[in-house]
Amino acid sequence: MSNYKTVFFTLGVLQIILGISMVIPIVIQIIYNELDSSFIGAGMITIIFGALFFLSNINHEKKLNLQQAFLLTSLSWIGIAIFGSLPFIFSNLELSITDAVFESMSGITTTGSTIITNLNDAPKAILFWRAILQWLGGIGIIVMAITLMPIMNVGGMQLFKISTSDKSEKILPKSKEISIRLILIYLGLTLLCAFFYKIFGMSFFDSLTHSMTTIATGGFSNYNESIGYFDSATIEITSIIFIILGSIPFIAYIKFLSGNKKIFISDSQIKSFVKIIIISILILFFYLFLQSKNFEEISLRAISFNVISILTGTGYVTKEFDNWGSFSLIFFLILMFIGGCAGSTTCGIKIFRVQILYLFLINQLKKIIYPRGIFIIKYENNSVDEKFMASIISFIYLYIIIFFVMTALLSLSGLDFITSISGSATAISNVGPGLGTIIGPNGSFSLLPDFSKWILSIGMILGRLELFAILVLFLPSFWRN
Repeated sequence: MSNYKTVFFTLGVLQIILGISMVIPIVIQIIYNELDSSFIGAGMITIIFGALFFLSNINHEKKLNLQQAFLLTSLSWIGIAIFGSLPFIFSNLELSITDAVFESMSGITTTGSTIITNLNDAPKAILFWRAILQWLGGIGIIVMAITLMPIMNVGGMQLFKISTSDKSEKILPKSKEISIRLILIYLGLTLLCAFFYKIFGMSFFDSLTHSMTTIATGGFSNYNESIGYFDSATIEITSIIFIILGSIPFIAYIKFLSGNKKIFISDSQIKSFVKIIIISILILFFYLFLQSKNFEEISLRAISFNVISILTGTGYVTKEFDNWGSFSLIFFLILMFIGGCAGSTTCGIKIFRVQILYLFLINQLKKIIYPRGIFIIKYENNSVDEKFMASIISFIYLYIIIFFVMTALLSLSGLDFITSISGSATAISNVGPGLGTIIGPNGSFSLLPDFSKWILSIGMILGRLELFAILVLFLPSFWRN
């Protein structure tokens, strides 16, 4: 195992950070007079395990090869999910190991599905821990997507290997400096979001927790009614703005700060993302209008909020949109798959993959019309090579296959069709709420069988790490030197 000293050393560091993070909920417990041993015990166990990994592998090579990078990526997220579940297990919520791991996995993958049925009366420390998990998951995936996943040739940030028209590789600093800048930007956006939530009516506690889950596009809320609990237009507008800010490539912020002031209006991915939002809102608005024939009965505010929330995988809700008709159900299901931009906190297929797949289909149609013609796929004035194109198509193909396999497995556990198909979609796309009466906008995953919860937990981690980072570990050839 000497070849993996760097992997386990890094895992030790991450576990120690996670354990130290549990000090914050302890402070919350003291403030709100909820002090018990749940976070103290969980923090000590996590730090001890982390210290053992750290100290036993301190003499590592400080370098990662491709094999180690894949292993580290997978084990870090799984490890954090497992140890992150300890406060739930030790809490007075009396959650089973299955429920605790499900809640923790949903948090760290920024999915937002919950098994806690009465959030309104849940301990403040637990609510804050859920927010911390999503916040850490959000910044974690951004850093990994930009610094680590391109090395493995997986993940959305492959985009920047071909999007070099602005010579970004020359203006960007090294990985460590990139990571520091990303963390500072992420923290700044979180605090700014909390500030606006506070001035628009949220309590200090609610503003802080919701800002963490908003920027992370995670969707954990402190209330069963989610953002709809506040029934405030200004809070919903604030939420929309910061959800969008969390859904665009964070590398764009670095480019902006490095002098590219037009990046937010020139980036192809961002422009397509905004177009999809506008078109989706209009489609749903006119559908509901045709259904009711009365503009006054249609809430553009509710449509806009829920479309943006589901598209980005945030999962906040203000209305029970599963009551908007069968077309709306299918439409929201499609939005779940799309997701936000690469290099953001969102998941799903990602905007740039949709863009390139569209270009590929147009290219194939041209070849049918002009068999002897030579057509080159270009993205932002750069040619897309066959290897990159193959990775896009294989990802989408695998994404769909896993979706159907998960749906079938959920159906085998006794769930109805709507619950099975939406549960599978919401897990692999890290959205949060599903559709139907059980796991719908204001529902809970607590009533699902344990088997279904484990299937969904696996789907969450697969979706968060963009499939290949996990699945490659099951290839025998991966473990051969």
